[in-house]
Amino acid sequence: MRDIVEKLYTSGDLSDEELSALITSDDSDAAELLKKYADETRRKYYGTKVFLRGLIEISSYCKNDCLYCGIRRSSSDADRYRLSREDILSCCKNGYSLGFRTFVMQGGEDPFFTDDVMVPLIAEIKKKYPDCAVTLSLGERSYESYRRMKDAGADRYLLRHEAASEELYSKLHPEHMSLSRRKECLFALRELGYQVGAGFMVGAPFQTTSHLIEDLRFLQELRPQMIGIGPFIPHHSTPFAEEKGGTLELTLRLLGILRLLFPMVLLPATTALGTIAPNGRELGLMTGCNVVMPNLSPVKVRKKYDLYDNKICTGEEAAECRGCLQRRIESAGYTVANERGDCVDNA
Repeated sequence: MRDIVEKLYTSGDLSDEELSALITSDDSDAAELLKKYADETRRKYYGTKVFLRGLIEISSYCKNDCLYCGIRRSSSDADRYRLSREDILSCCKNGYSLGFRTFVMQGGEDPFFTDDVMVPLIAEIKKKYPDCAVTLSLGERSYESYRRMKDAGADRYLLRHEAASEELYSKLHPEHMSLSRRKECLFALRELGYQVGAGFMVGAPFQTTSHLIEDLRFLQELRPQMIGIGPFIPHHSTPFAEEKGGTLELTLRLLGILRLLFPMVLLPATTALGTIAPNGRELGLMTGCNVVMPNLSPVKVRKKYDLYDNKICTGEEAAECRGCLQRRIESAGYTVANERGDCVDNA
């Protein structure tokens, strides 16, 4: 197995058969080598820098009914909220004072946040904080909507494809949602000049190794600047409540593979990774990750943005969250970079 890891490190790609062997391997020596090479590769392009993204969860309303999500439309026990313009600007002000230079506005697909709401808000944030990047994660929208928000100053857009297999995508989402539409949105975002983020769940119900390889091949086609993956974690009020969650080992293995397939990509150590293991985010950083996303949302709403069970950091003030993560990052041997943290390959 070590020879496959060596080949990935030196050539930057593997055959489907080699990827399958590496993904399913329990060879601990190969896992250590993968981790070593992933860390070397991220240090080559980013040094020890870890970029902070200030996450503002603007709404727990969602028009979609994805089978894995705790804020799905049909969830009767979801506690709904949406932040006001003043709430969001207050989060940005607080975050800026704490050293954040990227703000991520994320929410369910809430029809309230029309272009007429978002465009002036984005423009105001960019005017107040011209040295900051604005990232959006608001789901599928029209080409014209993406264009208007880009023209207002939005820099990046996160839209996880979740599953690149038509068969798997249809098992995770309601009938009215389609993988082709999701991909269409991602390529539209690229065309408009956004720095684009895609990604997938690890260990989702019905997911096979072949599905994971399809994810990797789709990402090679899309060439995003950011890739977000995290373990599937069941939520008690969804149809997948009794399914097994994704594992730490498989998530770390895929993070290492992604770093070697995409040497210059921005790769987050996600909150979900920290939820399934106390040191999950540190292990992610040591396996090629270079982004963490502390929560800037008001504490009063954090528990309400309930995508999966047992989510961490829902009771901490933003300053506590940032301080805790800084200590964790430094303990893993890396440094917090108070900068926008753009992808070094924004082609």
